[in-house]
Amino acid sequence: MTATAISFESGEANLDWLDLCDAIEAGHKLPKAEIGDTFLYRGPDTMLSRSAWIDGLGLAVKTATVYPGNPSCGKPLIHGSVSVFSDADGTLDATIDFHLVTKWKTAGDSLLAARKLARADSRGILIVGAGTVGRSLYEAYSSAFPDAEFTVWNRTRSNAKAMAALCPGLRIADDLETAVKKADIITSATMSTEPLIRGEWLQPGQHIDLIGAYRPDMREADDEALLRSRIFVDSIDTTAGHIGEIKAPLSRGTITREDLIADHYSPRDFLRLGDDDITLFKNGGGAHLDLMASRYILDTYRASQ
Repeated sequence: MTATAISFESGEANLDWLDLCDAIEAGHKLPKAEIGDTFLYRGPDTMLSRSAWIDGLGLAVKTATVYPGNPSCGKPLIHGSVSVFSDADGTLDATIDFHLVTKWKTAGDSLLAARKLARADSRGILIVGAGTVGRSLYEAYSSAFPDAEFTVWNRTRSNAKAMAALCPGLRIADDLETAVKKADIITSATMSTEPLIRGEWLQPGQHIDLIGAYRPDMREADDEALLRSRIFVDSIDTTAGHIGEIKAPLSRGTITREDLIADHYSPRDFLRLGDDDITLFKNGGGAHLDLMASRYILDTYRASQ
């Protein structure tokens, strides 16, 4: 059988954020993924090659190059490819647009966590970072919190204005501290290497969703934010040893592995205990999530044909 090629536009036409969350949750009920990650660095540039095999779901290989200097030259920040293989015989099932998989996997991962960890009555949602991921988060969170009021903060206000022009009802915050204190949910997707979100700003009942830090030298929230929160991750295996948000405070003894309460493979513990809890979720990605999202995209695409 010829492999299916799925473009961004054709693949996205029939997708639904809540259905994706259900697919990711179902994927975690299958045998635990076997994962292989390779990270290569050259100064600020990164190549991530991630592969996963889930018995019953198949295999996926996703390779991404991240060049932070590209946008200043009018080029995309990220390039890459995704290949999905059959679990039955290893044949290539599909090649799927890299940006489609990344968009839906990344925001869907965070949305699944927020549906479990954020208060159900959350109304104020702050998006930190007005890039491509920030816009995806606006779409995703709108699906599960339809009555929420959204605010965006970005270092460069002109980028926040550009995002607000595309997202109905989105307001712009000029002061991050004030915006954090007022929000019920703070979802952050920046390229920051220094913490932006301070633990002293956090309020009882908030949910913090951290996405941007994907390298050992990157942080979006400071140590106090972690110490004041109940900490969850999407995968302990792919966050604890690779990502600065978790790896740095672990290496210094600021937090311990026991402070990582649960990941998506431990659904019984992946929950808010009370309205005053401050919950913090580190979205680290991982090829198993790319595989789950890719298989959902492929199945939905085939069903629509």
